Amino acid sequence: MQNRKVVLTGDRPTGPLHLGHYVGSLANRVLLQDTYLQYVMLADVQALTDNFDDPEKVRQQVLEVALDYLAVGIDPQKSIIFIQSMIPEIAELTIFYLNLVTVNRLKRNPTVKTEIAQKGFGESLTAGFLMYPVSQAADITIVKAQLVPVGEDQLPMIEQTNEITRKFNTLYQADVFPEVSALIPKVARLVGTDGKAKMSKSLGNAIYLSDDADTVVKKVMAMYTDPNHIKISDPGKVEGNPVFMFLDAFDPDIAKVQELKDHYARGGLGDVVLKKYLAQVLNTFLEPIRVRRRDFARDKGEVMRIVRAGTMATREIAGKTMQEVKEAMKIAYW
Repeated sequence: MQNRKVVLTGDRPTGPLHLGHYVGSLANRVLLQDTYLQYVMLADVQALTDNFDDPEKVRQQVLEVALDYLAVGIDPQKSIIFIQSMIPEIAELTIFYLNLVTVNRLKRNPTVKTEIAQKGFGESLTAGFLMYPVSQAADITIVKAQLVPVGEDQLPMIEQTNEITRKFNTLYQADVFPEVSALIPKVARLVGTDGKAKMSKSLGNAIYLSDDADTVVKKVMAMYTDPNHIKISDPGKVEGNPVFMFLDAFDPDIAKVQELKDHYARGGLGDVVLKKYLAQVLNTFLEPIRVRRRDFARDKGEVMRIVRAGTMATREIAGKTMQEVKEAMKIAYW
């Protein structure tokens, strides 16, 4: 384990995880845990940057997201699951990093700019939200992660992390932090059921890992397809059609999916038939996850014991990192 490269992944516990999370990172995490020393963070501090008025919501979702992790196959014998707020060294490192980045640089971060616009903060923008990239840099580097699975929209965060750590290493003439690389998943982002670019709870266009079979069928049958495909005999648009995007992501029968695409494109394949097939594919994929989730949910105390053990292990590593940081900065007084 100690000789493995380190990977950090995580999610903000603000709601249940959905299929977009799975294709965006969860699938990679299950694979990575066999070859990397993987830390999986429940990013409750980051969740509070725009949920600071409802901390109870974040607290409740910590358990639910942990259940989702275990259900998809994150193995606590292979991966270390921890709660961000229980690692005070992250906050300490964030404070030191804030001296290495300007406010203007943070404002220019494309990811931050986009999210500020989406959330319509205006003059109500908090310092906590603006410094999100710095906090994320501390999350990554407190365990000296070398790889972080992210969507393309998060690449500026990785770039800023490397900017900060390069400056730290250069300024203090030390080799404390390694270079961080991003791992972009094959399907970087899954569209919502309404055809919008991003699946999310706030948009009400998500299929959750915990949805039962009937709920999945209902959501799939209401899914946006090709608005010009009015009659079954009409040729349908395949490119940009959410149904086919979902099939590409979750149907292992590639030949079958191609056959459906060809049929739809030339006409003669109705949306109802296509959606019923997709619902079947998704329920087949989700059923083992549902079963594992129900099994773990029977003993939520054990789930939190797993998370606590992972948090304590992370705390030990974080303490060692901060000792190196302080020695490099010449502030290790004893």
